[in-house]
Amino acid sequence: MEEPLILKNDHPAATASVEEDGLQQKSRNESLWMVYLSTFVAVCGSYVFGCCVGFSSPTQDAIREDLSLSLAEVESIIYSMFGSILTFGAMIGAITSGSLADLMGRKGAMRLSSAFCAAGWIAIYFAQGVVALDIGRLATGYGMGVFSYVVPVFISEIAPKNLRGALATLNQVMICGGASVSFIIGTFLTWRALALTGLIPCGILLIGLFLIPESPRWLAKRGRQKEFEVALQKLRGKDADIVEEAAEIKEYIETLDRLPKVKLLDLFNKRYLRSVIIGVGLMVAQQFGGINGVCFYVSNIFKSAG
Repeated sequence: MEEPLILKNDHPAATASVEEDGLQQKSRNESLWMVYLSTFVAVCGSYVFGCCVGFSSPTQDAIREDLSLSLAEVESIIYSMFGSILTFGAMIGAITSGSLADLMGRKGAMRLSSAFCAAGWIAIYFAQGVVALDIGRLATGYGMGVFSYVVPVFISEIAPKNLRGALATLNQVMICGGASVSFIIGTFLTWRALALTGLIPCGILLIGLFLIPESPRWLAKRGRQKEFEVALQKLRGKDADIVEEAAEIKEYIETLDRLPKVKLLDLFNKRYLRSVIIGVGLMVAQQFGGINGVCFYVSNIFKSAG
């Protein structure tokens, strides 16, 4: 007897097919759950980034009154230093972020940057003078600079290919969201209370890092094979087949290891010069657009504009 083209629901083959589909869907949901959780924890660092950017604008007048600074002092180099020293810290953090992320792992780098930001917010909260304010601002800037590198790298390394672009976009969304929320609630809260709100995402990040796996790519790069497989399995689901993806990651890392080591001076090689000029030129043009200055002092800009 020939098998029917359309199987009834009570047919053994149909039942097995439904059960298999159910298991695959369950495994997919598990993997998405862990990837989404890991992304949420990571972008708390992006939110801290935004909070740092948005802090100085709504608090300028309140800091002047609370610390008994004259208007001339606030409008001169003192408050300008408080606003702009954030970018100096971020520059240092960005320069060291790559080495930190490779040495300590993606989670370790996020943990360190979160600790710097938390220490900075605490210093700002207890500040009784401009020195403590600047030290706190510098510390948050350093953490911000590390976050700017390690968060998008971590997300891109844990996300499956079909979700990588969408999840990586959340990094920029949370930066803008953090800055916007700081602008809004800064009009209602005192400047010290606003500094304390910056500790909330830091705390969520530090706790959440204990619940999520390390980047499988970093573990593979460090030769930690067993941990690599466990982390990848946790991200993709306990019933997921990770053999093919694990092989791709290993092959990619082996290919990178076979490539000649690149030095900083290689950027000045004639064949790379045009690309470097275009890339760096775009970044310089972006910064000279003045967006940081607008974000740091937007409240006074609008007041001066009437």
